[in-house]
Amino acid sequence: MKLNLDGIVKRFGMSTVLDGVSLRLESCRVLALIGPSGGGKSTLLRIVAGLERPDDGRVAIDGAPVVFEDAALLRHRRSIGTVFQAFNLFPHLTALENITLPLEKAHGHPRAEAVETARQILRRFRLEDHWAKRPAELSGGQRQRVAIARAVAIKPRLLLLDEPTSALDPGMTAEVLETVEELRDEGRDFILITHHMHFARRFADQVALLAGGRIAEAGPSEQVFAAPRTDAAREFLSRVMKYD
Repeated sequence: MKLNLDGIVKRFGMSTVLDGVSLRLESCRVLALIGPSGGGKSTLLRIVAGLERPDDGRVAIDGAPVVFEDAALLRHRRSIGTVFQAFNLFPHLTALENITLPLEKAHGHPRAEAVETARQILRRFRLEDHWAKRPAELSGGQRQRVAIARAVAIKPRLLLLDEPTSALDPGMTAEVLETVEELRDEGRDFILITHHMHFARRFADQVALLAGGRIAEAGPSEQVFAAPRTDAAREFLSRVMKYD
């Protein structure tokens, strides 16, 4: 993945959530976005996904600019797999239907092909015994794995994960993180928001720390965690690494 963020600004009313965020990565497999709550991480991820329009600035992925106009945004969103912390599964649909619906409606797959793709991906994530269950009948870890399976089923060029384990207990967290690591090992590119610092250090090759709507520090994962250069990064990491 090649990623270029140039002067991203996003305001909600009188509040500036992103204040000139710039980052240039020439080659990256996994970028972890870390930092205190309210720093702008989720908003930045939604802009990269094409779900929010910036008030200023530019985004380019693999050299191609993201055009924030309706028709272009629709094509862009269909090329990105996004997983949110709240699962965002349709409660009235089964696990299988939650995957087949976007394949049919958003990507134009014939019904039989969509069902076969969904069954294959559920087997891939060890969920074949749960395909007929609705979200309320699944554990939190299973629900999040269905959400990840749905994102992967569209064959995205990039996966975006926003705190995929924030609502899970430790056992379910491990279950989901193992799935994410398997996808990374298959060669998929990620941008990941996480509060699990040791996982971010091991999983990501690049890290960006957002605080106050700006990138306080960015660089190779091991360098940022082992020898942070800025006071903001040192303070944040010294506080959170105690308890992670």
